[in-house]
Amino acid sequence: MNSSITPKELRMRIRKGEHTGNTSGYCQGFVQCNVVILPEDWAFEFMRFCHLNPKPCPLIGVSDMPGSKALPSLGEDIDICRDIPSYRVYVNGELVDSVPDVSDFWRDDLIAFAIGCSFSFEEALISNGLEIRNISEGKNVPMYRTSIQTTPVGRFHGSMVCSMRPFVAADAIRAVQICSRFPSVHGAPVHIGNPDLIGIADLAKPDYGDPVQVREGEEPVFWACGVTPQAVVEQSKPPFCIAQGPGDMLVTDIKNNKFSVI
Repeated sequence: MNSSITPKELRMRIRKGEHTGNTSGYCQGFVQCNVVILPEDWAFEFMRFCHLNPKPCPLIGVSDMPGSKALPSLGEDIDICRDIPSYRVYVNGELVDSVPDVSDFWRDDLIAFAIGCSFSFEEALISNGLEIRNISEGKNVPMYRTSIQTTPVGRFHGSMVCSMRPFVAADAIRAVQICSRFPSVHGAPVHIGNPDLIGIADLAKPDYGDPVQVREGEEPVFWACGVTPQAVVEQSKPPFCIAQGPGDMLVTDIKNNKFSVI
Protein backbone atom coordinates (compact mmCIF):
# COMPACT_ATOMS: atom_id res chain seq x y z
CA MET A 1 0.00 0.00 0.00
CA ASN A 2 1.30 3.47 -0.85
CA SER A 3 -0.45 6.43 0.71
CA SER A 4 2.01 8.96 -0.77
CA ILE A 5 1.22 8.24 -4.43
CA THR A 6 -0.73 11.04 -6.13
CA PRO A 7 -4.28 10.42 -7.40
CA LYS A 8 -3.22 10.88 -11.03
CA GLU A 9 -0.32 8.44 -10.59
CA LEU A 10 -2.67 5.85 -9.11
CA ARG A 11 -5.21 6.36 -11.91
CA MET A 12 -2.47 5.86 -14.51
CA ARG A 13 -1.35 2.65 -12.78
CA ILE A 14 -4.93 1.41 -12.74
CA ARG A 15 -5.35 2.34 -16.41
CA LYS A 16 -2.22 0.33 -17.29
CA GLY A 17 -3.32 -2.67 -15.22
CA GLU A 18 -0.48 -2.14 -12.73
CA HIS A 19 -2.85 -1.70 -9.77
CA THR A 20 -5.78 -4.00 -9.06
CA GLY A 21 -7.94 -4.37 -5.98
CA ASN A 22 -9.45 -1.93 -3.52
CA THR A 23 -8.19 1.62 -3.05
CA SER A 24 -8.64 1.94 0.73
CA GLY A 25 -5.58 3.62 2.28
CA TYR A 26 -4.27 5.05 -0.99
CA CYS A 27 -3.78 8.76 -1.76
CA GLN A 28 -4.43 10.05 1.72
CA GLY A 29 -5.97 13.50 1.72
CA PHE A 30 -7.98 13.01 -1.47
CA VAL A 31 -11.64 12.21 -2.08
CA GLN A 32 -12.49 8.76 -3.39
CA CYS A 33 -15.75 8.14 -5.21
CA ASN A 34 -18.18 5.38 -6.04
CA VAL A 35 -19.36 5.59 -9.65
CA VAL A 36 -22.75 4.94 -11.24
CA ILE A 37 -23.16 5.26 -15.02
CA LEU A 38 -26.67 5.32 -16.50
CA PRO A 39 -28.42 6.10 -19.79
CA GLU A 40 -29.49 9.71 -20.17
CA ASP A 41 -33.22 8.89 -19.93
CA TRP A 42 -32.66 7.52 -16.39
CA ALA A 43 -30.10 10.09 -15.27
CA PHE A 44 -32.36 12.92 -14.09
CA GLU A 45 -34.35 10.58 -11.86
CA PHE A 46 -31.12 9.22 -10.40
CA MET A 47 -29.83 12.73 -9.70
CA ARG A 48 -33.05 13.47 -7.80
CA PHE A 49 -32.66 10.15 -5.96
CA CYS A 50 -29.18 11.23 -4.83
CA HIS A 51 -30.44 14.63 -3.68
CA LEU A 52 -33.17 13.00 -1.55
CA ASN A 53 -30.81 10.32 -0.20
CA PRO A 54 -27.68 12.29 0.69
CA LYS A 55 -26.40 9.86 3.34
CA PRO A 56 -25.87 6.84 1.04
CA CYS A 57 -25.58 8.87 -2.19
CA PRO A 58 -23.66 12.13 -1.55
CA LEU A 59 -23.20 13.46 -5.07
CA ILE A 60 -19.68 14.77 -5.78
CA GLY A 61 -19.71 15.15 -9.56
CA VAL A 62 -21.60 14.44 -12.81
CA SER A 63 -20.57 14.17 -16.46
CA ASP A 64 -20.65 17.49 -18.32
CA MET A 65 -22.57 15.88 -21.19
CA PRO A 66 -23.85 12.47 -22.29
CA GLY A 67 -21.13 10.22 -23.67
CA SER A 68 -18.25 12.11 -22.07
CA LYS A 69 -15.62 9.89 -20.43
CA ALA A 70 -13.97 12.83 -18.66
CA LEU A 71 -14.83 14.34 -15.29
CA PRO A 72 -12.70 17.51 -15.34
CA SER A 73 -14.22 18.86 -12.12
CA LEU A 74 -12.82 15.84 -10.28
CA GLY A 75 -9.36 15.46 -11.76
CA GLU A 76 -6.89 15.84 -14.61
CA ASP A 77 -7.13 13.37 -17.50
CA ILE A 78 -9.79 11.12 -15.92
CA ASP A 79 -11.06 8.36 -18.19
CA ILE A 80 -14.12 6.97 -16.45
CA CYS A 81 -13.89 3.77 -18.52
CA ARG A 82 -10.37 2.80 -17.41
CA ASP A 83 -9.41 4.55 -14.15
CA ILE A 84 -11.20 2.28 -11.66
CA PRO A 85 -9.72 -1.12 -10.67
CA SER A 86 -12.91 -3.04 -11.50
CA TYR A 87 -16.36 -2.37 -12.91
CA ARG A 88 -19.69 -4.15 -12.70
CA VAL A 89 -22.05 -4.18 -15.68
CA TYR A 90 -25.80 -4.54 -15.11
CA VAL A 91 -28.52 -5.26 -17.66
CA ASN A 92 -32.14 -4.94 -16.46
CA GLY A 93 -30.87 -5.03 -12.88
CA GLU A 94 -28.88 -8.24 -13.36
CA LEU A 95 -25.11 -8.32 -12.90
CA VAL A 96 -23.82 -9.66 -16.23
CA ASP A 97 -20.09 -8.93 -16.15
CA SER A 98 -17.19 -7.74 -13.99
CA VAL A 99 -14.29 -6.23 -15.94
CA PRO A 100 -11.24 -3.94 -15.47
CA ASP A 101 -12.18 -1.71 -18.44
CA VAL A 102 -15.62 -0.76 -19.78
CA SER A 103 -14.51 0.92 -23.02
CA ASP A 104 -16.21 -1.82 -25.04
CA PHE A 105 -19.50 -1.18 -23.22
CA TRP A 106 -19.43 2.60 -23.65
CA ARG A 107 -22.34 4.39 -25.35
CA ASP A 108 -22.95 7.98 -26.41
CA ASP A 109 -26.01 8.32 -24.15
CA LEU A 110 -24.25 7.43 -20.86
CA ILE A 111 -23.87 9.84 -17.94
CA ALA A 112 -21.48 9.18 -15.05
CA PHE A 113 -22.20 10.08 -11.43
CA ALA A 114 -19.47 10.24 -8.76
CA ILE A 115 -20.69 9.56 -5.23
CA GLY A 116 -18.71 10.19 -2.04
CA CYS A 117 -17.00 7.24 -0.35
CA SER A 118 -16.32 6.40 3.28
CA PHE A 119 -12.65 5.78 2.47
CA SER A 120 -12.32 9.58 2.55
CA PHE A 121 -13.27 9.88 6.22
CA GLU A 122 -11.15 6.88 7.24
CA GLU A 123 -8.14 9.20 7.01
CA ALA A 124 -9.70 11.57 9.53
CA LEU A 125 -10.44 8.69 11.91
CA ILE A 126 -6.88 7.38 11.66
CA SER A 127 -5.37 10.84 12.21
CA ASN A 128 -7.38 11.00 15.45
CA GLY A 129 -5.84 7.76 16.67
CA LEU A 130 -8.68 5.38 15.81
CA GLU A 131 -7.94 1.96 14.34
CA ILE A 132 -9.71 1.14 11.08
CA ARG A 133 -9.99 -2.62 11.26
CA ASN A 134 -10.27 -3.28 7.53
CA ILE A 135 -7.05 -1.33 6.96
CA SER A 136 -5.14 -2.90 9.86
CA GLU A 137 -6.21 -6.35 8.65
CA GLY A 138 -5.44 -5.54 5.01
CA LYS A 139 -9.01 -6.19 3.86
CA ASN A 140 -11.79 -4.52 1.95
CA VAL A 141 -14.35 -2.90 4.27
CA PRO A 142 -17.36 -5.16 5.02
CA MET A 143 -20.63 -3.93 3.49
CA TYR A 144 -24.12 -5.22 4.19
CA ARG A 145 -27.58 -4.92 2.69
CA THR A 146 -29.90 -3.59 5.38
CA SER A 147 -33.60 -3.15 6.06
CA ILE A 148 -33.19 0.66 6.06
CA GLN A 149 -35.21 1.97 3.13
CA THR A 150 -34.12 4.80 0.86
CA THR A 151 -36.50 7.56 -0.19
CA PRO A 152 -37.96 6.44 -3.54
CA VAL A 153 -37.79 8.74 -6.55
CA GLY A 154 -39.56 7.81 -9.77
CA ARG A 155 -38.31 4.39 -10.84
CA PHE A 156 -35.55 4.28 -8.22
CA HIS A 157 -36.21 2.58 -4.90
CA GLY A 158 -34.63 0.06 -2.57
CA SER A 159 -32.78 -0.60 0.66
CA MET A 160 -29.59 0.98 1.96
CA VAL A 161 -26.19 -0.72 2.03
CA CYS A 162 -24.03 0.06 5.07
CA SER A 163 -20.32 -0.31 5.68
CA MET A 164 -19.16 -1.42 9.15
CA ARG A 165 -16.18 -0.62 11.35
CA PRO A 166 -15.95 -1.88 14.96
CA PHE A 167 -15.03 0.37 17.90
CA VAL A 168 -15.19 0.39 21.67
CA ALA A 169 -17.89 2.76 22.95
CA ALA A 170 -15.64 5.77 23.56
CA ASP A 171 -14.09 5.49 20.10
CA ALA A 172 -17.54 5.05 18.51
CA ILE A 173 -18.60 8.37 20.04
CA ARG A 174 -15.44 10.00 18.75
CA ALA A 175 -16.09 8.53 15.29
CA VAL A 176 -19.55 10.11 15.27
CA GLN A 177 -18.06 13.49 16.16
CA ILE A 178 -15.34 13.27 13.51
CA CYS A 179 -17.50 11.97 10.66
CA SER A 180 -20.24 14.52 11.30
CA ARG A 181 -17.76 17.03 9.80
CA PHE A 182 -17.90 15.22 6.44
CA PRO A 183 -21.53 15.10 5.22
CA SER A 184 -20.41 14.89 1.57
CA VAL A 185 -18.67 11.56 2.21
CA HIS A 186 -21.52 9.89 4.16
CA GLY A 187 -21.15 11.84 7.40
CA ALA A 188 -22.03 10.34 10.78
CA PRO A 189 -22.97 6.67 11.23
CA VAL A 190 -26.60 5.63 10.73
CA HIS A 191 -26.57 2.83 13.33
CA ILE A 192 -24.47 1.57 16.23
CA GLY A 193 -24.82 -1.80 17.90
CA ASN A 194 -27.21 -4.71 17.30
CA PRO A 195 -27.07 -5.52 13.57
CA ASP A 196 -30.37 -7.43 13.77
CA LEU A 197 -32.16 -4.10 14.17
CA ILE A 198 -31.19 -3.10 10.62
CA GLY A 199 -31.72 -6.51 9.06
CA ILE A 200 -28.18 -7.91 9.19
CA ALA A 201 -28.21 -11.56 10.26
CA ASP A 202 -24.48 -12.33 10.39
CA LEU A 203 -21.57 -9.87 10.53
CA ALA A 204 -19.25 -12.65 9.40
CA LYS A 205 -21.05 -12.81 6.04
CA PRO A 206 -20.98 -9.35 4.40
CA ASP A 207 -22.77 -8.93 1.08
CA TYR A 208 -19.76 -7.04 -0.29
CA GLY A 209 -16.16 -6.75 0.89
CA ASP A 210 -14.52 -8.88 3.57
CA PRO A 211 -15.45 -9.78 7.15
CA VAL A 212 -13.31 -8.20 9.89
CA GLN A 213 -12.79 -9.15 13.51
CA VAL A 214 -15.13 -7.59 16.08
CA ARG A 215 -13.31 -7.93 19.39
CA GLU A 216 -14.79 -8.32 22.86
CA GLY A 217 -16.04 -4.99 24.16
CA GLU A 218 -16.47 -3.51 20.67
CA GLU A 219 -19.67 -2.43 18.94
CA PRO A 220 -20.25 -2.57 15.18
CA VAL A 221 -20.66 0.95 13.80
CA PHE A 222 -22.53 1.30 10.50
CA TRP A 223 -22.25 4.07 7.90
CA ALA A 224 -24.45 4.63 4.84
CA CYS A 225 -22.48 3.25 1.91
CA GLY A 226 -22.01 4.34 -1.70
CA VAL A 227 -22.65 0.77 -2.86
CA THR A 228 -26.34 1.49 -2.11
CA PRO A 229 -26.99 2.52 -5.76
CA GLN A 230 -25.99 -0.97 -6.90
CA ALA A 231 -28.57 -2.56 -4.60
CA VAL A 232 -31.08 0.01 -5.85
CA VAL A 233 -30.21 -0.79 -9.48
CA GLU A 234 -30.88 -4.48 -8.82
CA GLN A 235 -34.34 -3.60 -7.49
CA SER A 236 -35.20 -0.76 -9.89
CA LYS A 237 -33.89 -2.57 -13.01
CA PRO A 238 -32.73 0.15 -15.41
CA PRO A 239 -31.99 -1.37 -18.83
CA PHE A 240 -28.25 -0.70 -18.49
CA CYS A 241 -25.89 0.44 -15.75
CA ILE A 242 -22.17 0.41 -14.97
CA ALA A 243 -20.81 0.75 -11.44
CA GLN A 244 -17.46 0.31 -9.73
CA GLY A 245 -16.55 -2.91 -7.97
CA PRO A 246 -17.19 -2.59 -4.21
CA GLY A 247 -14.11 -1.05 -2.61
CA ASP A 248 -12.57 -0.19 -6.00
CA MET A 249 -12.96 3.57 -6.19
CA LEU A 250 -12.30 6.47 -8.52
CA VAL A 251 -9.59 8.45 -6.71
CA THR A 252 -10.02 12.16 -7.46
CA ASP A 253 -7.77 15.22 -7.27
CA ILE A 254 -10.15 16.88 -4.78
CA LYS A 255 -8.86 17.32 -1.23
CA ASN A 256 -10.92 15.80 1.59
CA ASN A 257 -10.80 19.04 3.54
CA LYS A 258 -12.85 20.71 0.82
CA PHE A 259 -15.86 18.84 2.21
CA SER A 260 -15.19 19.35 5.90
CA VAL A 261 -17.82 21.62 7.49
CA ILE A 262 -15.55 22.58 10.40
